[in-house]
Amino acid sequence: MDLEAVRTFVAAATAGKFQDAADDLRISQQAVSKRIAALERHLDTTLFTRTARGAQLTLDGQTFLPHAQALLEAAQRALASVRPGSRPLRVDVIAGFLAPAGLLRDFHRAHPDVDLDIATLPDGAAAIAAVREGKVDAAFRALRGPLGTDLIATRVFDEPLQLLTGPAHPLAGADTLTLAELEGREIWMPGNLAGTEWSAYYDELAAAFGFSIDTTGPNFGLDVMLDGLAEDPTRATFVGEQTRFRWPESYRLRRIDFRDPTPVYPHSLIRRADNRHPALAALGDHFAVPVATTSVWSGRGDQAGDQGA
Repeated sequence: MDLEAVRTFVAAATAGKFQDAADDLRISQQAVSKRIAALERHLDTTLFTRTARGAQLTLDGQTFLPHAQALLEAAQRALASVRPGSRPLRVDVIAGFLAPAGLLRDFHRAHPDVDLDIATLPDGAAAIAAVREGKVDAAFRALRGPLGTDLIATRVFDEPLQLLTGPAHPLAGADTLTLAELEGREIWMPGNLAGTEWSAYYDELAAAFGFSIDTTGPNFGLDVMLDGLAEDPTRATFVGEQTRFRWPESYRLRRIDFRDPTPVYPHSLIRRADNRHPALAALGDHFAVPVATTSVWSGRGDQAGDQGA
């Protein structure tokens, strides 16, 4: 059903004259007559009768009027649902315990009036596709390669990495470490799925500093990984400085910082260049700060500042 014809019918029914409806709609009286005639053909009925005093609704016209008004109201609600600012800002943060979730919480504290919808997509490829397709407004991801001109990526946070070990690991007593001290060792990361942006990052880090990544065993989740670190003195893993988790005090796990250089995981905010959601501009402005550049290693991410249009 042609909604413009329905809108014209409601205007004519309300005004009582086709000319008055034409004036309200800023179209000609002839256009009003044509639209209503087309609607009557579509409905196979007569909606108005012409009288000396104007246009009078027929019985079918009177019956149809409240439904026509409901159609227009439904159309208005449908349009409002996708207008910029009328829906929550949808942002992908990978997982609730990782640094991007904390970054978004900081934004929410600074902008409590912004309604947020949080997504956790499985990997960077899925996140970038969701941004490109408009399924999410933005995503925090490590950028591993160039984007098209339809997307913008802004490096927003270099997160220092730490080594997480059990109390009996050979490196557990160190106050700080250098990456050179990992040479020849294995770092246990069962969650490193092939093809993900984080797997590519850690593979590159391992190749650069002469250690290996052990992905042995299924990934049963964070709690099981912590159990394994506490029980096996040969196992150690990388964690982000902002990664939030807890373990039993009896585990006595250690988080050890790296120095000279500090490996950092490069988080970028990715969004579409043509996305007009007003809160997206506020999100971008919130993270428009320089990225730390002192003695860090971030792999190919070192070459990535702002990208896109």
